Amino acid sequence: MKPSLATFVILSLTLVGSAHEYDHEDQIPLNYVRYPYQATYYPGDNEVTADSIFSGITTFAKLPWVQCLGKDRDAAFDIAFIGAPFDTGTSYRPGARFGPAGIRTGSRRLTLYGGYNVPLQVNPFLSGLKIVDCGDIPVTPYDNKYALKQIEEGHKDLLHRRTYTPLGNDTLTGQPLTPISLDGKNHPRVVTLGGDHTIVLPLLRSIYSAYGPISVIHFDSHLDTWKPSVFGGAPSEQAAINHGTYFYWASQEGLIKNGSSIASIPFLYQYPYFPFRVLSNALILHGAIRTTLSGPADYANDDDSGFQRIEAREIDRIGTEGIITKIRETVGDRPVYLSIDIDSIDPAFAPATGTPETGGWSTRELRTILRGLDGLFIVSADIVEVAPAYDTNAELTTMAAADVLFEVISVMAKTPLAKLPTEHMINCCLNVRFGSMIVSL
Repeated sequence: MKPSLATFVILSLTLVGSAHEYDHEDQIPLNYVRYPYQATYYPGDNEVTADSIFSGITTFAKLPWVQCLGKDRDAAFDIAFIGAPFDTGTSYRPGARFGPAGIRTGSRRLTLYGGYNVPLQVNPFLSGLKIVDCGDIPVTPYDNKYALKQIEEGHKDLLHRRTYTPLGNDTLTGQPLTPISLDGKNHPRVVTLGGDHTIVLPLLRSIYSAYGPISVIHFDSHLDTWKPSVFGGAPSEQAAINHGTYFYWASQEGLIKNGSSIASIPFLYQYPYFPFRVLSNALILHGAIRTTLSGPADYANDDDSGFQRIEAREIDRIGTEGIITKIRETVGDRPVYLSIDIDSIDPAFAPATGTPETGGWSTRELRTILRGLDGLFIVSADIVEVAPAYDTNAELTTMAAADVLFEVISVMAKTPLAKLPTEHMINCCLNVRFGSMIVSL
């Protein structure tokens, strides 16, 4: 008996339906790495390296991809990378919306020979911290006000996630550590891939929700504290917020620390939990500045916003060590947010950016300065203004951006966002042992 047409149709539909009854695991691309199998791409000491690092899906440094703003909303982590593909606040060359994708591409070779950072003596990927790539915040290209709200809410969602690794005890005293946040919680760190520099305003609004007014280290060739009436002329309320004015607004909103003098102790940096601070009239700082100005009034406005400045040309006189000293004397042991514009690097080394300025630092110099921040309490960070369309075929800019962030997470991995309770800090630091000598204060 021949099967009827109806029977054939029913059988075909059954086969088609069963073909789509798959488990999500079956759809994972080849070479995809899921935590806790993270070490697959992060070989330890004397293990196999240089093995097909170019394969698989492209996340930052081959990190596990976690849909932190989607199905993995409850996932815990210690450091998360997140993209903010926004570039409609730029004044010259657009294209930084493709920055997150470009930086991830430039990071593929970060662990080609393993992830051990020789100068800092740490492998951040094998430091015991859970580090993930959360993909990008969905950002509309049509409405700047709404886009900045999306970035703030996306960042805040990650910042207030629980950490994967709990705080431990101080290695010198054995006493339990307590968080340095204003709300008393142990927050993960968020590293944002820009995007133009406008995104830092919503990021600082998010940071404020956990840490209150924050100290800032800002590497850039431009001030970014211009009054809206000067930078762009503010033809509308939304146009007044752009990549040259966001720090002006952050200062106006009270998001950043400025303007207080605090007693200093000369060997703060030998002991990171020392309970005293560094004398400074400003707690926020620009580095690598070399922009032209409308006139001296721009610097006066920058002063009013609370920033100290390090001109790019100062490196010729005081070197990288002098730059590092000035930064540490300004920030001290306070929680600090780190914002890096790729144009702080000279366009000879990083040409793919929205507003390039010649006369900048080399990639090596910036990396050296970042390593000099070892021991600072960097609560979160960003790198911005990477516009891959203007890069060379050799991916110079995106590689530089990835390498800069490698230094940042290496510093983060070495210093927990924690301190000793006050009574233990005082008892510990009144008698500090240096080798076989005890110094009493």
